[in-house]
Amino acid sequence: MRALTEQQIRRSFLNCSRGEANAAVLPRDFAVLDWPDLELLGWRDPKAPLRGYLVVEVDDEPVGIALRAAESRMSSRTAAMCLLCQTPRTGDGVSLFTAKRAGEAGRNGNTVGTYICADLGCAQRVRTDIPPWLRERDPDEVVAERSAELRQKVLGFVGSVRR
Repeated sequence: MRALTEQQIRRSFLNCSRGEANAAVLPRDFAVLDWPDLELLGWRDPKAPLRGYLVVEVDDEPVGIALRAAESRMSSRTAAMCLLCQTPRTGDGVSLFTAKRAGEAGRNGNTVGTYICADLGCAQRVRTDIPPWLRERDPDEVVAERSAELRQKVLGFVGSVRR
């Protein structure tokens, strides 16, 4: 992902108003992000714990979606998996996130949801949390494969928000 400015990120949101986008609190480490190592930028809003955001590049343009986390959480004794980065986690490490659909569908209250890492840290996790069954392979190949899969899953989710 190429480096983005605060203004580019705020303008990228397709499922919220300009006011909501301007009220979004950017990640604390925004100034020092390692942009080339990100397939997507995901973060939770520290001022509104149920809000989250994902930004991904589509055709060289940033596309952002605003998310809302479920108020209830799974038990930490439950096994769960993020459906974007496909990393096995404990239940409290995964949350159901919903996004209003873009356009008239969203204004009518239509949403789409999926289970995502609760901290929205999927881009880092595909590089660091390598499942045991993949550890015997070349690490660079595994990271490249997992990164490509993450990007495809995120683009699919963004596509369902756009519909």
